[in-house]
Amino acid sequence: MNWILTSTGKRFDLFEPDADMIDPRDISHALAHLCRFNGHTREFYSVAQHSCIVAELVPEEHKLAALLHDAPEAYLGDMTRPLKQWLSAYRHFEDVIWERVCERFDLALDLPDCIHQADMIALATERRDLMPTDPAIWDCLVGIEPMVEAIRPWPATEARLTYHQRLMDQLAIEHRRKAA
Repeated sequence: MNWILTSTGKRFDLFEPDADMIDPRDISHALAHLCRFNGHTREFYSVAQHSCIVAELVPEEHKLAALLHDAPEAYLGDMTRPLKQWLSAYRHFEDVIWERVCERFDLALDLPDCIHQADMIALATERRDLMPTDPAIWDCLVGIEPMVEAIRPWPATEARLTYHQRLMDQLAIEHRRKAA
């Protein structure tokens, strides 16, 4: 078996993903139920909320890509950064699914630098607000300042509804922009 069953009942083939099988409802549902940091936050904090925060930090024209930057995790699950660096097969699947996400939503394959920067700002804020206190320096965060606002984690239902509404709003904005 090479497929997973999604929340909307689709059989999503991980070995031969089809862009037409990518459903915003599946992405919203799955990311809202995936906890960042492999669940090692003080309380539940979803990938969906993280994606909303990243989208808030980028210019309007990049909000859709920011909301979807972790969309492959809806199909593969989240993996801790240190382990992901060692597993080239996982990165391959992630890249292929990202290509299908880009095809489905008409996005450029390469994320703009502002999304990478916003992702790091979100990470610095998450470390400050959601992780246990630890004196270690995270090399990837050297020179990155967290947001001023503190993160209040959303329950999974709020994360799903909020993320989905923002995603649908951005899809409508993109549709209108391209039709003009």
